[in-house]
Amino acid sequence: MALITSAQAAEKLGISVRRVQELIKNGRLPSQQFGRTYVVNEDDLKLVEDRKPGRPRKATGIINGEGQGSTKRTTEN
Repeated sequence: MALITSAQAAEKLGISVRRVQELIKNGRLPSQQFGRTYVVNEDDLKLVEDRKPGRPRKATGIINGEGQGSTKRTTEN
C-alpha cells in the first residue's frame, strides 16, 4: 500500500490537482487527510482511471427565473 499526495495522483492520472480534489470531495476517490494534505492509496487510482473526460456537467435548473435558453424580458413604462 503506497500512499501518494493529491499532486502525485494528479500527475499519474494526467489531470489537475483541483480535479483530484473534486474526485475526493465527491467520494469517487477514497483518501485520508493528514493536516492540510490529502493522500490516496496508489491502488485506488484504478477507481477513477476510466472516468469520462472533460469537465463534469453542471446541474441544470432555473435560477431567479433565468435558465438556459430563456430570454430575459424587460418592460418599460
